[in-house]
Amino acid sequence: MSESMYRLLIIDDDVDLARMLSEYLAPEGIDLTTASTGSQGLTQARSQEFDLIILDVMLPGLSGFDVLKQYRESGGKTPVLMLTARGDDVDRIVGLEMGADDYLPKPFNPRELLARVKAVLRRTVESDDESPATLQVGPILADLRRREARVGDVPLNLTNAEFVILAALMREPGEVVSRAALTRAALGRQLLPEDRSLDTHISNLRRKINALELSQSMIRSIRGTGYLLVPIENEAT
Repeated sequence: MSESMYRLLIIDDDVDLARMLSEYLAPEGIDLTTASTGSQGLTQARSQEFDLIILDVMLPGLSGFDVLKQYRESGGKTPVLMLTARGDDVDRIVGLEMGADDYLPKPFNPRELLARVKAVLRRTVESDDESPATLQVGPILADLRRREARVGDVPLNLTNAEFVILAALMREPGEVVSRAALTRAALGRQLLPEDRSLDTHISNLRRKINALELSQSMIRSIRGTGYLLVPIENEAT
């Protein structure tokens, strides 16, 4: 990563933390822009191009949830890593349901943050030169170059994590993809006990697909194993 420059935005009112992260990430080829309030961060996120946004839940004025909601509603697609209070599962689930790609509880080790950042950047910029440009299963089409998906002519407004999960399922239609494999693909880390991040992303993905009045069983859960994508035309009546 040190050979390339990535632009990250951190929205956090902890000035010392922002300064420390800026110094820690710079040798990795990462340029960090900081914002200390939610409104300032939202303005920067909307007006500039970033490879990743690191967003604290607890912010003065406009909260991290408000920033995320407004950013996603305005069409913002940059991956978002939320910083949550350690042990606060509600904040984590709410953030994921609102469009965050992953979370990291505070306080954290800078090495762990760097690992999460690298995982997100790999998913975002990884080359698909040896893969087909598009994948299609039933009415769903995924453009791997543009990282966009649509059902028929209607675009699916997916987060980066949701797109990666969908593409992984589309590569093996009708086959079960394990929860561990999907977690590695979408989050860049191992599946941990009691970690419901993947299930929340799957739930969001299902909701977006089902909103277009497709079959409720397009993505099926296989208890204790994983998930599979079933082409509509192959479904049993």
